[in-house]
Amino acid sequence: MKDLKISLIGSGRVATQLATAFYAAHVQIQQVLSRNIHHAARLAQQVNAIAIDDVTQLALVDILIIAVSDAEIIHVAEQLRQLNYQGCVVHTSGSTDITSLADKNLRAGVFYPLQTFSFEHQVNWSNVPIFLEAVQPQDIQVLEYLAQLLTAKIYHYSSQQRLALHLAAVFACNFSNYCYDIAQQILQSQHVDTGLLQPLIMETASKLEFFSAVHNQTGPAKRHDHNILTLHQQMLADSPKWQNIYQVMSDGIQRRHLWTV
Repeated sequence: MKDLKISLIGSGRVATQLATAFYAAHVQIQQVLSRNIHHAARLAQQVNAIAIDDVTQLALVDILIIAVSDAEIIHVAEQLRQLNYQGCVVHTSGSTDITSLADKNLRAGVFYPLQTFSFEHQVNWSNVPIFLEAVQPQDIQVLEYLAQLLTAKIYHYSSQQRLALHLAAVFACNFSNYCYDIAQQILQSQHVDTGLLQPLIMETASKLEFFSAVHNQTGPAKRHDHNILTLHQQMLADSPKWQNIYQVMSDGIQRRHLWTV
């Protein structure tokens, strides 16, 4: 697969991280397509590719990666079907079924990296698990080759399993990050250094390598310390949305740890 060629549809965080990683691994990136030609050009320049802004300009490549929002995947797939695109088309979504592409009579696949991405921080791909799925056996072989260029953590999961992973990731990553946001705002309101939370956050995450989350749970809700729970609720009286989040999460923790009463 020495002369393998890929193109990407999208120029956001996932597309940027994938494109630059593949480029560093000496994979030829043919084109970068984005509705905003300036965004396409910015990424294409980084990976020595051609920037385009219309699907009719797509050249045939071995793997065409759709790295756009979940809501846009079916729309892009329909455009490709109308073009009678013949190459293997994969999306990078955790929550979108492979049939979103296969139902469009495309050679469909999935290349889903389970990670949070940003423009500012280069991800360490060796730590990222990648989940593959494909309709055609020959396509899964090509996807495995591409994945191996980035990581040894490669898994063949169904769309249903991948959807469960995505839901779990929303709780573990997106929701927890919003909790960090709330925590920082609480400290900022009292002019307290938000960096003081960093060792606590890192220790909480690192313990998951050795014990389950339920084993690691601490805090007033786990202890059923109603005096502290009430005090915290009172402190949040001016922020009813945060107060509600606190209540819901505390109730969940107490139900999960009824055995401690």
